[in-house]
Amino acid sequence: MIRLLFTIVAGVLLGLVVHLVSVLALPRIATQDAYSRLTPMTKLNAVTQLPLADPNTSPMPFMDPAFALAICRYDLSSGALKLTVPVSQAYTSVSFYTRNEIAYYAINDRSAGKKVIELDLMTEAQHNDLPEDEEVTAADRLIIDSPSNTGLIVMKAFAAEPGLMPQAQASLAAATCAPQTEPPAKAEAPRGRR
Repeated sequence: MIRLLFTIVAGVLLGLVVHLVSVLALPRIATQDAYSRLTPMTKLNAVTQLPLADPNTSPMPFMDPAFALAICRYDLSSGALKLTVPVSQAYTSVSFYTRNEIAYYAINDRSAGKKVIELDLMTEAQHNDLPEDEEVTAADRLIIDSPSNTGLIVMKAFAAEPGLMPQAQASLAAATCAPQTEPPAKAEAPRGRR
């Protein structure tokens, strides 16, 4: 009896270990992850709108047909990116993912509190290289530190009714995701009285 109980417990434990290892290893060994699927249809460091969700032609699983969707596939090895996303009428969100699909930041129109979600995306090393005497404060400039050089930025705009989908798509069409062309502004030295 004890031998049978020991065999059942050992079998259940072995099954749990095999299941856990396969679930944790699958994202690393999968060849058709989101980044790989989107690479042929998106440009690097630019915003690309995805077609509306259709069960037969959807590029990604579980896409919501009530959202317009745009992707920026980024590479920060040559420098930081400037992202601007105009807010749609109903709801707009921006999510950041590493190359291995790990979400590390998200913001929506309500938390941004402006008509345009505007931020700088850079690596921690690039952030550390910014001048410390900069007049631009953290409240004026939102800087997101990416844990990896490559990844995806997913922009979504909600269309409350099917007739509002063109407006949601238009707000994402106006979004930009481009390398920063201007160096960060340096603070001027205070002028003394003469």
